[in-house]
Amino acid sequence: TASSSAPALKMPPPLLLLAWGALSLCCRGSLSEAGAELLFQAGERALRQVSPFFLSLTIDANLATDPRYIAFLGSAKLRTLARGLSPGFLRFGGTKTDFLIFDPKEEPTLEEKVFLDQVARQDVCRFRSPPLDVMQVLQSQWPFQAMVLLRDQYKNKYRNTTITRSTVDILYNFAHCAGLHLIFGLNALLRKGSSQWDSTNAQLILDYTDSQNYSMSWELGNEPNSFKHKSGIYIDGYQLGQDFIHLRQLLNNYSRYKTAKLYGPDVGQPRKNTQKLLRRFLKSGGKVIDSVTWHHYYLNGRTATREDFMSPDVLDTFITAVQEELQLVDDTVPGKSVWLGETSSAYGGGAPQLSNTYLAGFMWLDKLGLSARLGIDVVMRQVLFGAGSYHLVSASFEPLPDYWLSLVYKKLVGTKVLHVDITGEDPRKLRVYLHCTNEHHPKYRDGDVTLFALNLNNRTKRLLLPTYFANKQIDEYLLLPHGNSLLSTSIRLNGRLLKLVGDETLPSLIEKPLSPGSRLGLPAFSYGFYVIRNAKVRACI
Repeated sequence: TASSSAPALKMPPPLLLLAWGALSLCCRGSLSEAGAELLFQAGERALRQVSPFFLSLTIDANLATDPRYIAFLGSAKLRTLARGLSPGFLRFGGTKTDFLIFDPKEEPTLEEKVFLDQVARQDVCRFRSPPLDVMQVLQSQWPFQAMVLLRDQYKNKYRNTTITRSTVDILYNFAHCAGLHLIFGLNALLRKGSSQWDSTNAQLILDYTDSQNYSMSWELGNEPNSFKHKSGIYIDGYQLGQDFIHLRQLLNNYSRYKTAKLYGPDVGQPRKNTQKLLRRFLKSGGKVIDSVTWHHYYLNGRTATREDFMSPDVLDTFITAVQEELQLVDDTVPGKSVWLGETSSAYGGGAPQLSNTYLAGFMWLDKLGLSARLGIDVVMRQVLFGAGSYHLVSASFEPLPDYWLSLVYKKLVGTKVLHVDITGEDPRKLRVYLHCTNEHHPKYRDGDVTLFALNLNNRTKRLLLPTYFANKQIDEYLLLPHGNSLLSTSIRLNGRLLKLVGDETLPSLIEKPLSPGSRLGLPAFSYGFYVIRNAKVRACI
């Protein structure tokens, strides 16, 4: 089951139990009808701990395919939404990473120039937005651009694009002002013949970012397992490892980047040839990277169905993938942290009318819960804003359900992972996770815990806390689709529609206090969070 699948290699010493209770679940009716218990353990130590940047974000490099559209990152609304999910990383990567050429002499596009001229007259982080007419033109043209990007992807047709100093400036300033740390993906397909990586263009980027005092981290290439498919160039794992060693040496030539982090190799999902490449890469260059990155998607966006998004069988495929990846890394570079460098519901830009709805939250929340439990330290969500259907923010800068789910998660869920288990009920259809509550939340204190759960059953499940917590207050954060359709692109928190207040203010996430001893009702096909206040769990103090 999902609750017992953590690989042994990641498990800490046995917990010293402070509380052992049963959280009973039943359908409508009396407790005597309950056929399930949720076993809760909380001791001196957490099961494991993830990075404070655990939930992080991506901006796909295809946004720079036509550099005019990078001006979207000048939107004050988008910056407000990104800031709501800080602290975290902002990865600039994706397939187009390996088709971008930096030219420091290239003039900025008109849209970039308008943006930067405005910024030059005021504090960059107080800049409100590009002129309305510029933004309206870009938004009116974006659907066509997004269609071109998806068409080129389906046809496996990629061409080199020039990016300018202004492109880098806008990208860095967006991340900086949103409180996110930029990870910049460098082009790995620039080669000396068909062998060694040609670092000439990377050095131009480093020279420029260093001159601008930009502190950032780095990657090299995206999904090298598919280089031959995308470009006709085959690079084996050994050579890629040597390329990363070369990049590390190049970074060491800059005082600013001697301590900069290097991540990679951003391989695709565990398959035979991909795992062979990753193993050879780690043996060759694994020592110079700070974390191992890989990508995961559940489905093909062109064939995914509504039923797939709620299938326990589909959700559980992620467990096997994580275990395979962790085992391979442990066999080759023991102790190296493992990240999901790019992930969402469905590849190919997502599944239209599915990946951008309330329905997608089941995959997203379950992936966050499983990743933290199984041994993944950072999860980078594809994508904050851009082409396709798996974005968190729409082309009109409206936050979608997975954005609000991410925001609630970020505010309530801490880095320490606790053990929770379920018996007597199908744990694949009622999926539960337990963390210490976010220590930075102003309303909660050390020792509080946050339970979050997904109900994939077609009827309400009711939860009763164990005796140990019978006198504790519980704050409920129940997320339901607006309009009661699982395909809604809006979401309600405890009955209130979530939406921005103007361009620069996020709404308050208002809890629903439950009286001590209350049952926690999780409706059919829904997900929610429960903070147990004054829990005094020692692992969380």
